[in-house]
Amino acid sequence: MDVLKELKSSRFRSLYLWYGPEQYFIEEARKLLIKNALDSDDADLNAISFDMTEVPIDLAIEEAETLPFLGERKVVFVQNPIFFTAEKSKIEHDLKKLEHYLNDPSPFTILVFQARFEKLDERKKITKLIKKQAGVLEAKRPAERELSGWIKSKAAEEGAIINEAAINQLLNIAGFHLSVLATEISKLALYAGDEGEITEEAVTKLTARTLESDIFRLVDQIVSGKLQEAFRIYYDLIRLNEEPLKILAVIAGQFRLIYQVKELSKRGYGQQQIAGHLKVHPFRVKIASGQSHSFSETQLASIIQLLAESDYDMKSSGMEKKMIIEMFFFRLQTMMKAK
Repeated sequence: MDVLKELKSSRFRSLYLWYGPEQYFIEEARKLLIKNALDSDDADLNAISFDMTEVPIDLAIEEAETLPFLGERKVVFVQNPIFFTAEKSKIEHDLKKLEHYLNDPSPFTILVFQARFEKLDERKKITKLIKKQAGVLEAKRPAERELSGWIKSKAAEEGAIINEAAINQLLNIAGFHLSVLATEISKLALYAGDEGEITEEAVTKLTARTLESDIFRLVDQIVSGKLQEAFRIYYDLIRLNEEPLKILAVIAGQFRLIYQVKELSKRGYGQQQIAGHLKVHPFRVKIASGQSHSFSETQLASIIQLLAESDYDMKSSGMEKKMIIEMFFFRLQTMMKAK
């Protein structure tokens, strides 16, 4: 990403627009900007943030036009700039004043618009102007192929190499959040040593598991007919004090995804198209696609109904919640044996 490369080499623009669902890249850009653009002694005084859901843009512009305190420059962050989207704002923003500033920004201020918005309203004059005048960082979630390359690059930054088998195992265990993956890669690289290799065995041994990844494994064991192993994973989660209701919700989410992937595949959608349509990572679609072959559509609909009934029982009956999930596993195994 050009913006990140510029920030790493201490080259700065007067205006930035950082937006998208993958906050890891935006947080990385924020840290680089504060570290490289401001003196450490006055960074706290010259990094100011405004939330556009709470205050008008006028305040941020006034701050941007005010000389920095002591240092040679200041950084003003504008959070949630809703006026770049089609959404209605509860705060009245003076977009004429903003337009004037974008055309003639202060030489001593770096003004950054920062948001989680996945899309902007490209029809708006103000959106077209900011994209023309600013350094734009569109923080998209990497596709599976791009994610593999990012992991290799991150490992290289830490002085290690990692092979495809280890990458797949890392994704299976740690999930797809880049901030989590970055932490795990740093730990694994330290374990591998200088110019060492991060192996699949090391990933299995050292990587911290997430609830979602354990549910993927649990569903895999169910699909394979290994109910005893599924129970082992479930009881491990209970020992880790995971709430049964939360476990049930994640299981339901995975079976719902399996059903959606199966239905969209039948309609001719490819895995990348499905990922975009469902707004999930392509690697999750790949896992769900493999699991979907073990179920018919009728079975998946029945499983989702079972899960809904289990959820209702947890919230309304006096039964022990752990036992409700155990009963779901047994009913599910009976259903699969009858297919």
